[in-house]
Amino acid sequence: MEQIGYTNPQTNLDAVFAALADPTRRAILSRLASGGLSVNEIAAPFEISQPAVSKHLKVLERAGLIERGVDEQRRPARLKAEKMAAAVEWLEEFRAFWDDSFDQLDHILTQMKQTKAKEADHE
Repeated sequence: MEQIGYTNPQTNLDAVFAALADPTRRAILSRLASGGLSVNEIAAPFEISQPAVSKHLKVLERAGLIERGVDEQRRPARLKAEKMAAAVEWLEEFRAFWDDSFDQLDHILTQMKQTKAKEADHE
């Protein structure tokens, strides 16, 4: 029996969302979208230490959002978008809800404008 709201543990969504919850980690992922970078290259624009960046990279790696290679003496990090795609797919399930909510809000605002215009005409 499938339980609504529960996801396949293979997708590891909890780890993905926990990793994405931190703005520094999101910024790191944005930097990696243009290609693989070393820890020093990743750390350059941030006002945090290289060990702190390494900790963020470990969280991203455990969540499956990046992979670390070995290139002689450096360990470049590369974006792995597959796990992020699983999170996007999960969020897509709520698109109909948000579309309906925005449609309802749009309808209410239109009614309010029409009511205000009618009141202005009667003054």
